[in-house]
Amino acid sequence: MRILVTGGAGYVGSHVVRALKRAEHSILVVDDLSTGSAAFAERNGVELLEGDVGDAAFLDSVFSDHTIDLVVHCAGLAVVGESVREPDRYFAVNTVGGFVLLEAMRRHAVTRIVFSSTCSVYGVPDSLPVTEETPTRPVTPYGASKLAFEQMMSGYARAYGFRALALRYFNVGGASTEGDLGDLNASGTRLIPNLLGAARRQEPFSVFGHNYPTRDGTGERDYLHVEDLARAHAQAVARLDIVDPLGFGGALNLGMGRGYTVREVLAEVENQLSETLLVREVPRRPGDPPALVADASLAGRILGFRADHDLASIVRSARVFEERERQPGGLLFERERQLQVQVASGETSLRLGEAVVKAGFVDQEGVDKALDIQRDRDGVGEPHQLLGLILLETGAISSAQLIRALRSIGRG
Repeated sequence: MRILVTGGAGYVGSHVVRALKRAEHSILVVDDLSTGSAAFAERNGVELLEGDVGDAAFLDSVFSDHTIDLVVHCAGLAVVGESVREPDRYFAVNTVGGFVLLEAMRRHAVTRIVFSSTCSVYGVPDSLPVTEETPTRPVTPYGASKLAFEQMMSGYARAYGFRALALRYFNVGGASTEGDLGDLNASGTRLIPNLLGAARRQEPFSVFGHNYPTRDGTGERDYLHVEDLARAHAQAVARLDIVDPLGFGGALNLGMGRGYTVREVLAEVENQLSETLLVREVPRRPGDPPALVADASLAGRILGFRADHDLASIVRSARVFEERERQPGGLLFERERQLQVQVASGETSLRLGEAVVKAGFVDQEGVDKALDIQRDRDGVGEPHQLLGLILLETGAISSAQLIRALRSIGRG
């Protein structure tokens, strides 16, 4: 089949593209490259069209100029905390942008779609494991924006004959077996990259909450290797014309089916690095559930899905990718170098600390903590040149947020 993959130059999307190529599909990628990388499309050997999924005219040109049989929709915003600060962006991109995509598909008679959704649609479940029958009660704009698009797909399936399937995956991690695809974005939300970053910088890692009702008091999550997730998307494509998504609610859970606590993941990282990480226990984050574990048995029965990778494989592949791409010329090396240039060149009246607080990316307390680290390192209170890198290193802001803040400074 000729498949359009939105967000196919991103972390999850690039792995989905590779899994679909292995299944001998012909792939076209659409991505605005806000968090993705053209290098991933190049490494996958697929055509990339740079553009916004929310741009109806752009999509019309894509569907008019290419024969498309099916869409795999991976594009969207996916940082939970950011969605709380910027709900307008999340509903605009994830929900309204999704509507624009569905309408473009309808105009061009493309009626098959697989959607890369999230377990965040469930919010804080009353019991575990989480099944597809668990009530959907999202507690963040991120989860709500994804659920709204799921409901939109269901409506189009009933009214216009779409075949639509949502895949609700739990905590994704890891990188490609080849070591050439992985997570480029320091969003501050994924545990394993944050642990590896803390080890690299020789700085304390913050454990949020140590008195949860779990095995060791820390939060427990179901981790899924990104290659297992990508393969599930390929299985969904293969089965979409065989199964009736409306017959089972139109959504499937994807996870390993067992949980690991923060301390257990920390121990695996320490084991593979052969070093002990510095740890700082801090209070729980509001709204964080004690545990989230998937029941993926329905996906097993319908798609033949199973998780082949374990936690050790997830950590190992993430570590190999990061080590490779932090070498000179690597994607992480080049991204950090470019950010350093942007940070150092911002000679403006508005300091970065003021810009990130004004944008709602971090509160003043977070900026003050970064300034303390800056003074400890250099003994002086420099302006935003170093502060931006510290905020990025500590996970206080993402690389995308840093770029947006720097641009706002440039307009000041």
